[in-house]
Amino acid sequence: MSSPMPADSRMQPYQFPNPKEAPLEIVVNPAIPEDERIWVPQAENVWFRPLCLNVSQGYWTNLLRVRKSGVLSRHRHPAPVHGMVLKGKWRYLEHDWIAEQGSYVFEPPGETHTLYVPEEVDEMITYFHITGVMFYCDPWGKFEGYEDVFTKLDMCRKHYEAVGLGSDYVDRFVR
Repeated sequence: MSSPMPADSRMQPYQFPNPKEAPLEIVVNPAIPEDERIWVPQAENVWFRPLCLNVSQGYWTNLLRVRKSGVLSRHRHPAPVHGMVLKGKWRYLEHDWIAEQGSYVFEPPGETHTLYVPEEVDEMITYFHITGVMFYCDPWGKFEGYEDVFTKLDMCRKHYEAVGLGSDYVDRFVR
C-alpha cells in the first residue's frame, strides 16, 4: 500500500517531461460548434464535425448531425464502433432497440446495419468513435462505397477551404 502524498505536493504538476514523440492533446471546445462552417456536409441534411482524425491508428471520432428522417445509410464495420447519443434518437432497421439521448451504443465488428432516424426527430447528434472502414452497401451486401479516416480528412480539407477557414483548419484534429 502506498503512503499518501504530502498535502503540499498534491497540486504540483508532474515534474518530468513527457516523451517528445507523444502528440499533443486535442481539446475541442465547444464540441458542438456555434460556427456552422465547422460542420462538414456528408449528404443532404447530414453533417459531421471532426474531433480526432487519427491517421497513424486508422480511426476517427466525430459528431454526426442529421436533420432529416428516414434511412441515412446501410453500412458494415470490420472493426468496433462506439457511439453516444447527445440529441434526438435513431435505430438500426435490423434491431428492435432505439438509441435515444444519453444512450451508449457498441457495434461489434462485422455487423451490417441500416441507420434510420424516426420522423418525429428534428435533429439527431451522436458522437461516434470509428476504427477502420465503413463499407456502404445495398440490402443484399453489394458494395456501394466506403469511408475511412483519409476520406474524412479529404472531405474536411475541401469543405474548410470552400467555406473560408482554409484547408489546414482540419490539422488541429489530426494525430
